[in-house]
Amino acid sequence: MAREYLKKAKLTSRSGASDVHATVQGILDAIEAGGDAAALEYARKFDQYEGSILLSEAEIEAACALVPEKLKADIRFSHDNVRRFAERQKATVADVELEVVPGLIAGQKAIPVDAAGCYVPGGRYSHIASAIMTVTTAKVAGCKHITACSPPRPGVGVAPAIIYAAHICGADQIMAMGGVQGVAAMTFGLFGLPPANILVGPGNQFVAEAKRILFGRVGIDMIAGPTDSLILADSSADAHIVATDLVSQAEHGYNSPVWLVTDDRALAEAVMDMVPKLIDDLPEVNCENATAAWRDYAEVIVCADREEMAACSDEYAPEHLTVQAEDLDWWLGRLTCYGSLFLGEETTVSYGDKAAGTNHVLPTSGAARYTGGLSVHKYMKIVTWQRATREGSKPVAQATARISRLEGMEGHARAADARLAKYFPGENFDLSADG
Repeated sequence: MAREYLKKAKLTSRSGASDVHATVQGILDAIEAGGDAAALEYARKFDQYEGSILLSEAEIEAACALVPEKLKADIRFSHDNVRRFAERQKATVADVELEVVPGLIAGQKAIPVDAAGCYVPGGRYSHIASAIMTVTTAKVAGCKHITACSPPRPGVGVAPAIIYAAHICGADQIMAMGGVQGVAAMTFGLFGLPPANILVGPGNQFVAEAKRILFGRVGIDMIAGPTDSLILADSSADAHIVATDLVSQAEHGYNSPVWLVTDDRALAEAVMDMVPKLIDDLPEVNCENATAAWRDYAEVIVCADREEMAACSDEYAPEHLTVQAEDLDWWLGRLTCYGSLFLGEETTVSYGDKAAGTNHVLPTSGAARYTGGLSVHKYMKIVTWQRATREGSKPVAQATARISRLEGMEGHARAADARLAKYFPGENFDLSADG
């Protein structure tokens, strides 16, 4: 049977996107030209904050003292899980070398970038977990300097829990500055900071656009859009758990798509009945976001069987993918396009978002078709090297000279010729393009 949409999205994650490019480009240009003073002016305008930009050790200690001990314990628990998982990821990247031909050795080396800029949202929600996810992985990767940047609240500053998380996870500097001005300060090395080699972390559309514009000049984790989540569920799934999980992700924002794909129509109808009631029970701001996301962006799709469900999921390539169905190993082997996968009702995207150990900075808007999420690997350059004996150089030089001449690159060819002439005087080599 063809896929049946019991609920079809009115909008997509790209619908109604305002053109923020010119605004962001103007701010970046002004800050690059005006330096610290320009960044401070934008901070006063947008953050409405005139306190310390780079927090002192005493200010960090004072903020940490405000964090309840139970929350500190939870942050440490999450940090430990993220750190240990990141350490295991790092262990998968090894320096290697290979004798390609006798006398010619080539190798691979993993080198962490020097300076990382970690943006931690602090507007509507204080993203404590984003500080943990970004700073911890940069620290494990081996970055020499890590700046954590988060928007201050007027007259208050950065949320103490964000400061505590960034501090224990290894941030070298904590900067109280938000938005484009914060991203610019890290990129351009303002306020005495080393210029960032890579920018990571979620943010609003202005932060995302700033990272997109700066990409190439610096590395970024990814170009992010609104968060999205898809649930694959069969008749064995608990409709209440499915509905609750959909609502939990819809509260991220008014334009955060959530999708249910199932082969059980009765389950789909039960979930559709439950979701509005669960949304109505949320606090007001969460309810507003979830209501709009469910109304305008959510979809419920009924498929013929699990293979069609899997194919549908791969087409959507969701940021978060949950499977609440039988035979989890089959799904793990079959599914190919997702940012992070949650197998069985015993885990949930919320675990991954906060404390399970896998990273929550993930590809959105279908980008999971070609990339994964943030990991230690994003902070590391995989570079290559080679060395050779003179005898090892001999066959490579001959091949290089002939290929280069065939391509019309005579300078390349002569670099090989010179070595053959020096190392093997008196020998005749046919180095013509048609030799």
